[in-house]
Amino acid sequence: MSALIYFISLPVIYLLSLLPFPLLYLFSDFVFFLFYYVIGYRKDVVTKNLTNAFPEKSSAEIASIRKAFFKYLCDLFIETFKTLTISKKQMLRHCYFNEASEKMLAELYEQHQSVILVLGHYGNWEWAGNSFSLLCKQKLHVIYHPLRNTYFDGLMYRMRSRFGTGLIPMKQTFKAMLANRKEVTATAFIADQTPQPDNAYWTMFLNQETPVFKGTEVIARKLNLPIVYVNVKRVRRGFYELSAELLVATPGEMADGEISKLHTKRLEQDIIEQPEIWLWSHKRWKHKRPA
Repeated sequence: MSALIYFISLPVIYLLSLLPFPLLYLFSDFVFFLFYYVIGYRKDVVTKNLTNAFPEKSSAEIASIRKAFFKYLCDLFIETFKTLTISKKQMLRHCYFNEASEKMLAELYEQHQSVILVLGHYGNWEWAGNSFSLLCKQKLHVIYHPLRNTYFDGLMYRMRSRFGTGLIPMKQTFKAMLANRKEVTATAFIADQTPQPDNAYWTMFLNQETPVFKGTEVIARKLNLPIVYVNVKRVRRGFYELSAELLVATPGEMADGEISKLHTKRLEQDIIEQPEIWLWSHKRWKHKRPA
């Protein structure tokens, strides 16, 4: 059944990816109408998450952010499909590093310094990986969860690796990073996923006790690789500016929990500034802190 769905969907996805951006966003507007007004996809989850994250905001403000988020979520889906056929020139026009960040990453490469990149499900993180691979000299590896559907997993793999990005399944992270240690690499962790509560670092995030994956911190401290935080700011519809900042220069000197707290708080700042482009439909707070 999964194979049938894949082979029926694939021509449609490719046709969508070939559409020029104005038509693509017109289609996104149609999908938004269906998802938001007809289906009501995860509206309750998004409303609850926003209300808990921003207790100071009125119900009207929450509703406004919720609507803006769903409009953005539809854009994100169709932008991801566009990755199948977008040209290098178009990719770099729509998603680019600011000059200071590109210079900093180039300097780290010249120092033969591999780095760990930390970012969240904020802005178009898929495009960010493509642009990094096109602009930066470091070999980019992205840590990811393989999809259960092997057909769609293969499709996502092709989209993510089109411009040279390497993918590392989460369970193989440390082993792969050790194998790549002779290269100058950048290994990207999407650090706002939901871990099991017993194996997490707990901190306050968006006014709620939140579990954070320890993996990023543990590996950074073991290998003593500098941590670079990447912000994917939406400038306007379909355009993103990437900025990178050195968050931790020597992780090996940091105390337990400090790194997890730092990158979580840094992401929180960006979400507060532009809340509609974070993944609010994710059940981020489904676990409670163990007693």
